[in-house]
Amino acid sequence: MNDEIRALFPATTYYTYLNSAAISPIPTTALDAVTRQLADVAVNGSLHYQDWVDTKDRCRDLAAEMLSVRSDQIAFVRNTSDGVASIANGLKWKAGDNIVSFEGEFPANFYPWRRIRDAYGVELRLCREIDGRVDIDEMLSMIDHNTKVVAISAVQYASGFRADLERIGRAARDVDALFVVDIIQGFGAIPFDLPAQFVDAACGASHKWLCAPEGCGMIYLSDRARERLEPTLVGWISVETPWDFADREQPFRSTALAWESGTGCAALFYGLEQSLSLLHTTGADNIERHLAGLTDQLCSSLTGKDYEIISSRTPGEASQIVCIKHTGGLTSNQIASHLETEKIIVSPRGDRLRIAPHFYNNSSDIDRLVEALP
Repeated sequence: MNDEIRALFPATTYYTYLNSAAISPIPTTALDAVTRQLADVAVNGSLHYQDWVDTKDRCRDLAAEMLSVRSDQIAFVRNTSDGVASIANGLKWKAGDNIVSFEGEFPANFYPWRRIRDAYGVELRLCREIDGRVDIDEMLSMIDHNTKVVAISAVQYASGFRADLERIGRAARDVDALFVVDIIQGFGAIPFDLPAQFVDAACGASHKWLCAPEGCGMIYLSDRARERLEPTLVGWISVETPWDFADREQPFRSTALAWESGTGCAALFYGLEQSLSLLHTTGADNIERHLAGLTDQLCSSLTGKDYEIISSRTPGEASQIVCIKHTGGLTSNQIASHLETEKIIVSPRGDRLRIAPHFYNNSSDIDRLVEALP
């Protein structure tokens, strides 16, 4: 990536910031857009309300294009958790159904399914993670004709394992199950073509690899998923003509927009639009290549040092997240705290140190990290 992108992120001036899997800094373009919108409301109140709506719709269009889906298949919610829960709660469950997932999923993609298990007597089948990877063959063996949902993350938050979405999605489709994917740890860092990957529903949010303010979650619903799901949290903008306040019997929207219950913070979408535009212009393939170069550099630089690479580096399984473990007894918290004193920002995740560069990072950032590791 070039210096022009890096210059948009003030955090790179103060830190070696390698923590995009937690929260990414936002670019100055997003900050300026949010500030301008709030300043406009301070002066003009609701006079420019239509522009708020139009900005949100432009975000919808950008997200849809980046995921290779239609705009009316994207709904904005508060966060990934809301998205997963709305899908889990919107299906009709019965005893005997089962859900197939990964053992190490982030809680946002576990608790909604656990609640379904407990409420309906549904079986929740979890495929193990061993040495930083998931055996996809083992996972596929868990899918059968009673499987109602296969729910996984595109990239695992604590290992960086990247799932073969097309292969898993095809297996789910073969038994008529819905394939639900948490894309928050990939969207903005790797390319997606959700229809080609047989993804029926996807959930993500703005504050990680999309480099935007927190508070903009999103759902993708394929037509197939929309036919099976009922929106469970509806409000005044969930209906076909929201501004017709008198017609209380009008239908709910037939698209994913039925999942948008009410207004959100308009300013956030002004920031999101700028961040999505930057990522889209840069190109997912270009970002993926850049991050592959940085993570390859990192892993090569650790050779001979007291660190074990936990993340799979097998082509197709490697992602932009690299997790490592100290072989000499230092804990991940100790290492992360030491690095923070050097203004190098990473995350401890259990016994692992998670390193997550983005497109604003460069090879000098990786060199500085490796030199500072205790």
